[in-house]
Amino acid sequence: MGRFDRYMLSQLVVLFGFFSLVLVLVYWVNRAVILFDQLIADGQSASVFLEFTLLSLPNVIRLVLPIASFAAAVYVANRMASESEMIVAQATGTSPLRLSRPVIYFGIVVATLQFALGNVLVPMAESRLSVRNGEIAQNITARLLTEGRFLHPADGITFYIREITPDGALLDMFLSDSRSDTETTTYTAERAFLARADEGTKLVMFNGVAQNLVHDGERLSVTRFDDAVFDVGSLISTSDNRRTSVRAMSTADLLRADATAQAATNRSAAYLRQEGHERIAQPLLALVSALVGFACLLVGGFSRFGFWKQIAAAIVLLVVIKSIDNTAANFARGADGRWPIAYVSVLFGLSIAAILIWWAGRPIRRRKSTPAREATS
Repeated sequence: MGRFDRYMLSQLVVLFGFFSLVLVLVYWVNRAVILFDQLIADGQSASVFLEFTLLSLPNVIRLVLPIASFAAAVYVANRMASESEMIVAQATGTSPLRLSRPVIYFGIVVATLQFALGNVLVPMAESRLSVRNGEIAQNITARLLTEGRFLHPADGITFYIREITPDGALLDMFLSDSRSDTETTTYTAERAFLARADEGTKLVMFNGVAQNLVHDGERLSVTRFDDAVFDVGSLISTSDNRRTSVRAMSTADLLRADATAQAATNRSAAYLRQEGHERIAQPLLALVSALVGFACLLVGGFSRFGFWKQIAAAIVLLVVIKSIDNTAANFARGADGRWPIAYVSVLFGLSIAAILIWWAGRPIRRRKSTPAREATS
């Protein structure tokens, strides 16, 4: 690798790190806010929130890598052109293809990193997230033991307790069950306890009132009780009924797409194979993004007004490539055997980059002088 390659590659890596950090923080903060609302509202601790945000980080990084590689390539090309470094290199006989060589190295490095994320780290993180979600879903006690707040541990359930005593008693409890379309039952009790049984977690209530409102006819019945039991285990679905996430499966299982994988994910073989090939094709889009962004700025000469036209064209081309990728993915999921379509966007992007590099290196023909100009000269 020559000195010019090392210089340009170092610029690309530094700016890629900067853009990646900024984009990851933006995406991660947005994800963290959503997780904060979900977990803290369910009574989970800050350590659980931190664990979930860290487990979501590999997928966030995977999403921003192509954008960061594109931004780094465009920025480096724009700066080198503005400071005449590109012009000096071309004046010494360096071809556009030779100028693009560090970008190709850079794109291969980013593609390798994204391949490792998409095929190793993201499935591991998603698998761990699936396990932890199941554990939290089963831990209904953590959702309910929050005093002074109205909680919604499940759809149609509202729960409130005024205070939790040191011995675990729930004082001034309120529970509304409106899961049924025909009736709503409301429980209030002076004291209550959460007890574990073989059948699941039970809520034992003392000295309370149960109000049952039948929607048809609006009939209300009131029952006073000394003690009553409510099955809080029925508020959550068992882990056996949960569907396995496609992102948590390994790439080999997705490409195989056997009956076991289809039953676990409730997806067709075409969908699973498309997801598997997409994990192979997506890293190549990082290389395509960098090459297209850099090649667009190679086209056209120096201008005092900047290179905003080339930058805008690069953004438009990137949007077109991504649109083709989304359309091809949706089409490939429709029937088995269409998985080669997953690579159409990559081939299209590489073709565009090759055409732009060839166009930038074409010989410039000088326009012939007009007779009037020849006479004046």
